[in-house]
Amino acid sequence: MIMNTEKPSETGKSPLKANGNGHQVLSERPKPMVTSLKTVMTKMTSKPRPAAILPIPTEDPERTARIRDRARTFIMPLVAIFFVGLFWEIYSSGQGVVLPGPIKTITESWKLIAHPWFDNGPNDKGLGWQLLFSLQRVGMGYSLAAVVGVLMGILIGKSAMAFKALDPIFQVLRTIPPLAWLPIALATFNQANPSAVFVIFITAIWPIIINTSVGIMRIPVEYENVAKVYQLRGSRYFFKVMLPSAAPYIFTGLRIAIGMAWLAIVAAEMLTGGVGIGFFIWDSWNSSRLTDIIVSVFYVGMVGLALDRIVAKIASLFGTRGD
Repeated sequence: MIMNTEKPSETGKSPLKANGNGHQVLSERPKPMVTSLKTVMTKMTSKPRPAAILPIPTEDPERTARIRDRARTFIMPLVAIFFVGLFWEIYSSGQGVVLPGPIKTITESWKLIAHPWFDNGPNDKGLGWQLLFSLQRVGMGYSLAAVVGVLMGILIGKSAMAFKALDPIFQVLRTIPPLAWLPIALATFNQANPSAVFVIFITAIWPIIINTSVGIMRIPVEYENVAKVYQLRGSRYFFKVMLPSAAPYIFTGLRIAIGMAWLAIVAAEMLTGGVGIGFFIWDSWNSSRLTDIIVSVFYVGMVGLALDRIVAKIASLFGTRGD
């Protein structure tokens, strides 16, 4: 006999019953805990969850700092120019002052500013043509000085004997003012244009020689040893070891030289005559056109700045800032 040990349910009936084999089975199927999917969805959607609150994006401090730095770089020079112009205008308006102010300079030389490329003959050209002729002379003299200066600097930097022999001579020649070379150049070439080119060359070559030689002397010993191990000679040694190591010094000399060359051409053209920004300034002084001189000086400064930035950009292509 099989005893029923299950407790009766709350209704008084046992959930078990005996089958034909005497085994106990469930008298009814238990009810599922979840009746339907609809009920589940109803319960899930009855109380919707609040939407996720995303954090407020914060500004990039580095980007903000860059924007502020660029704004200061652009705005501060304008502010400085404004105050300089204001002081200049106040000073020039004083009694007995001959120097024209900025307003008078712009009004009297407006034709020169607005039309820089006019050409009314050999002795009456705009500032654009004057600057172009001067840049041609600077380009010839500076290029020649760059080639010769780098080669001489390498020779002095690599050879102790050449350094002892030539360095004292270079130290004496580099202290001679540019205009002191002009009479010698005129006596040698008997022409104004080659003489101006020579003055540019002899003025610009010294910083290139000195900086290049220092850069060659300061090539690390480890680089030299590696070059000997890999048997780097000739052009491979020049482009793989020497030029990358000495490039910062070389371009420092080139940047100094371009400024000195531009200074020399203005001084040389004042005495050689012909077409050029230096001759234009001197001719304007003889004609008492002070406003034209001021405009010309402004153009000279802007061109000098542009030349310096061009050399710095070329230096950046070689992995150096050139300063």
